[in-house]
Amino acid sequence: MLFITVTWNVMVRIFIKMQTKNNYVQQTCTLYEDLVCFRDIRPGAPHHYLVVPVEHMGNCKTLKKEHIPVVKKMVEVGKTVLQRNNFSDLNDVRMGFHWPPFCSISHLHLHVLAPASQLGFLSRLIYRINSYWFITVKPEKQRKVA
Repeated sequence: MLFITVTWNVMVRIFIKMQTKNNYVQQTCTLYEDLVCFRDIRPGAPHHYLVVPVEHMGNCKTLKKEHIPVVKKMVEVGKTVLQRNNFSDLNDVRMGFHWPPFCSISHLHLHVLAPASQLGFLSRLIYRINSYWFITVKPEKQRKVA
């Protein structure tokens, strides 16, 4: 992924401002082309990141078939951030979106949680696999090169 600096979109600034607590997000924010990734302000796992498109997109309910490449790219950024933070067991990762009305911000954001095996009781409920309130995205396994 190409790491570049771009002018922040107003919606991303609003999103980050809502998540900011004492400049927490600005200190942990990484920009990947047209996506931004930062730690969740209320982590549900030792590694809990949000991957957000710079350009405004509604919540996951507004996604259409043409958005599949964006979601795939969000998943790839999530995996990259985990690996850069020394987490490599992609079989122990949970990624997904909160389904409205269970999302507090109407800007698309992918939750990346790892290790999923260490989710606490409440986090297991909040980020429950394919529940009415959390739609899971399964990261593709890395291919082994012979």
